[in-house]
Amino acid sequence: MRIGELARRTGVSERSLRYYEQQGLLAADRTPGGQRDYPEWAVDRVIRIQELFAAGLHSKKIARLLPCMRDADGGPSEIATPQLVADLVTERDRIDRMMTELANSRGVLDDVINAASQRRANQA
Repeated sequence: MRIGELARRTGVSERSLRYYEQQGLLAADRTPGGQRDYPEWAVDRVIRIQELFAAGLHSKKIARLLPCMRDADGGPSEIATPQLVADLVTERDRIDRMMTELANSRGVLDDVINAASQRRANQA
């Protein structure tokens, strides 16, 4: 599939797809005319890349991780090294801390919202 179709199917811009290719996260064959031609499994790969970016991982770590993950194309092609596993544990711990902090922030907002709602109800 061409880059435009991959962009439509994944909701990721063509520019981002080119960046993923530049960073070694995604590969495409080339047509005789030089256009990118992505295999069907690229859809799953792009979605996985997006999930990893959303989790806060940077492209270098994602590039190290992707070969160890099962993709629609089969995989994994490599076994995670002990260092990569340690890095991923650190990332998971960071995400857990962020989730706790966000839950605390949401609790504060809920308190303010509830207090404001109660004041409005009492004034009515």
